[in-house]
Amino acid sequence: MGELFAGRYELVDPIGRGGVGAVWRAWDRRRRRYVAAKVLQQSDAHTLLRFVREQGLRIDHPHVVAPMSWAADDDKVLFTMDVVSGGSLAHLIGDYGPLPPHYACVLLDQLLSGLAAVHAEGVVHRDIKPANILLEATGTGRPHVRLSDFGIAMRKGEPRLTDVNYVMGTPGYFAPEQMLGEEPDFPADLYAVGLTALYLLTGRKPDAEALVERFTEHGTPGAPEEVPEPLWQVIAGLLQPEPGLRFRTATGARKALAAAVEMMDGPTAGEEPIEVFDQLGPLPAGFGPEGPAHAPGPVPPPLPAYPPLPPSRLPAVQTPLQHPPALPTRAYTAALPSPALPSTALPSTALPAVRHRARQPGPPAKVAVPVLIVALLCLGIGIWALTAA
Repeated sequence: MGELFAGRYELVDPIGRGGVGAVWRAWDRRRRRYVAAKVLQQSDAHTLLRFVREQGLRIDHPHVVAPMSWAADDDKVLFTMDVVSGGSLAHLIGDYGPLPPHYACVLLDQLLSGLAAVHAEGVVHRDIKPANILLEATGTGRPHVRLSDFGIAMRKGEPRLTDVNYVMGTPGYFAPEQMLGEEPDFPADLYAVGLTALYLLTGRKPDAEALVERFTEHGTPGAPEEVPEPLWQVIAGLLQPEPGLRFRTATGARKALAAAVEMMDGPTAGEEPIEVFDQLGPLPAGFGPEGPAHAPGPVPPPLPAYPPLPPSRLPAVQTPLQHPPALPTRAYTAALPSPALPSTALPSTALPAVRHRARQPGPPAKVAVPVLIVALLCLGIGIWALTAA
């Protein structure tokens, strides 16, 4: 049995690690499904505030992995997300190297679709990179991208949690304005998408500083040999060092990408099929597709309420004793009648016979007066004797 967190989440096995915590595959006892649980130590106020921001995001989109629920236990907190088992774009490039342009365009289109949904919520992601772009395990079928890791994301206008001179993000995927400490904005995310596109097409991590120099000196430089010219025009529009010269929205970049694909040559015949397989591996012993082997089964439905018996079938209820009738108002000085118990009130063997001691009649009233006189005489004689002594 794995560690039980907050009485609900059973941690199964670690599947990743971020800057401030580990990611576990966990069994959600309430929803009866596997989830990805990001566990953080409440080490300082900044970490806790980032956790509050991240778990507060609720973006429902097929190309976004956003938090679903959260829990706290002692000095740890966690929030849960969908399990995405196909690894990341970094894994894919590690397995296959540069990707075919049409395949890369499918990935970029889905990434821009998810990013458009994030921006529509007023959120700047601030950490777009291949390792944060996950893939469903679709085999050789159409790939399915999921944008994840909103650990340093923030809504526009929210106060920063760090000093303005401290740059948040992953080195190598910063937009030029981020390096200058400007307020986070959507164009910075689009710049990171352009760097990611170059990584997919060349198989190499791009040199952001060298790109800025090339664009500054030559305007839009020529396309790398691995990138078709129509596609390069879209990527160059994402990589402009000046934010005002980039695409204004992810939706606008997506439309330009679709137009570029129309102008590109078709896929090359005989290309090696790209397979996105399960990177998480089998579940550990004691866990199966339907959950832990020791997990209780589904709660049975409540038993139906049986209807009452019809009146004709109810058994007769016998009253053990009958109460005496109410006394009439003028009967207080009269002797009370002894009501007879009905013969059916109790069976003869139901209770042992109880014998009552007969009350002895008190002395008649005419005896009480002489006894009082004798008592007074005795008291008087006693007083006289004491006085005479």
